[in-house]
Amino acid sequence: MLVSGITPAQETTLRTQANVVLIPTLVEEAQGEVVYGLAAKDFLVEDDGVEMPARLDDAPEGQPVSLVLAIQRGRRAAYEFPRMQGLSTMLEPLFAQGTTRAAIVEFDSAASLTRKFTRDDALITAELQSLQPGDGGAAILDAIKSSVDLLRDEPQENLRVLLLISENHDHGSQCKIEDVVAAIGTANVLMYALAFSPGVSNILDTARGTNINEMQNGVNFLDLFYRTAQAMRKNVPATVAAMTGGEHELFTTRKKFEVRMTGFTNHLHGRYLLSISPTNPHPGLHQLRVRLRDGGNRVVLARTSYWAEAPKP
Repeated sequence: MLVSGITPAQETTLRTQANVVLIPTLVEEAQGEVVYGLAAKDFLVEDDGVEMPARLDDAPEGQPVSLVLAIQRGRRAAYEFPRMQGLSTMLEPLFAQGTTRAAIVEFDSAASLTRKFTRDDALITAELQSLQPGDGGAAILDAIKSSVDLLRDEPQENLRVLLLISENHDHGSQCKIEDVVAAIGTANVLMYALAFSPGVSNILDTARGTNINEMQNGVNFLDLFYRTAQAMRKNVPATVAAMTGGEHELFTTRKKFEVRMTGFTNHLHGRYLLSISPTNPHPGLHQLRVRLRDGGNRVVLARTSYWAEAPKP
């Protein structure tokens, strides 16, 4: 069972009774290239400052992938659709393996399953090409939870992946962030978030003249300031990604979207499957630290904490 990382500032209560803590870990060079070929002995994993023996499991050759694409269509998301035109093409390498199943969840103020799991990339492409604008909502947390619920029912041997494409600020979710993070951990899901900024996009689209219906006499800086303040207050995709060892990237152009998607596919099978087995861990929050014994300038991305629950009588 996978247990989720949390940050102390969130005061999130995530519980597990499992004695195995799974820690999918990505290692990159300072320039961003994925580092391969490391062994368990190369990693140092600490649980509350105490070094723990770490196990490294090898991913099966050609491991099947279950992928949910959660795509925002509410609020200003429709203006991002042209920047995502190459999405289906960039997913082709995954489908070419013949073992990838993908589903699509679209959301505005509510999340809905618009394409059930399929190995037919043509069905995924057709769905992506028919995206329609939604209402004024962006229920990001609800969409993540719905996506994770779908992935939970996928075979355990599959690599379960959520690719979220949304803005950063949630508008209208009923789910709480701690419940979403707990669900990701329980279902053993890797989350990748590709985010856009409505305020920044508005400026770029105004300069290009592609948003005539939104134009005023110049950029609405009061609205931009409001959006920026809201985003700074809670960047939902970045927060969830950080709490679960996932990744979060921002895109503002079609080229940057393609670069981010290339990074997504490169990282998908590039994580080391580390685990530790705490003996009688104390109930409550445990801080995790994963680093390389001889890391140099390499960057290690992994979850940073887990919550252990006292055994039930």
